[in-house]
Amino acid sequence: MVFAPDTEVALRSVVNLINSAANGREDLGSQKDLDAFLAAEQFSGSRARDEAELSSVRRLRGELAGAWVAGEEAAVQIINRLLRDANALPQLVRHDGWDWHLHATAPEAPLADRISTEAAMALADVVRSKEMDRLRVCEAEDCDAAVLDLSRNRSKRYCDTGNCANRAHVAAYRARQAAAG
Repeated sequence: MVFAPDTEVALRSVVNLINSAANGREDLGSQKDLDAFLAAEQFSGSRARDEAELSSVRRLRGELAGAWVAGEEAAVQIINRLLRDANALPQLVRHDGWDWHLHATAPEAPLADRISTEAAMALADVVRSKEMDRLRVCEAEDCDAAVLDLSRNRSKRYCDTGNCANRAHVAAYRARQAAAG
């Protein structure tokens, strides 16, 4: 394990949020899509369930995508702004089957504030641990999805959004076969 369990969960949620717009897709096109995303990520708390909430999550997705590929200094600026804008106040909580973990907003805070704060706290751990190189973009030529490399040997190169790794391996195999024959 590279990070605390709640940090890894939050980082995976960030990847999934960023990748909801990868490669020109829009997987958060409606309230139903947002509901499904939040259920899959086991995200709790109050909801407005209106267009403004959906728009704020989409806007946040873009900011997090920027932080994902930013250098350390730029990422720190984004992280600090997200925490400041949400009036973050870290506290230990236990709920919904999760043991003690950090929340920095109240369950009643706007959804985008809660998501941005969890993401910013996780990204802060990445920066403090000097592990920014674990935040990547898929190496497939036709993919712009985010990749979170939690492997021990730092070898993850492709995203989990499709079959990028499989396509790359097949192409490499075919190239080797063509070169040999």
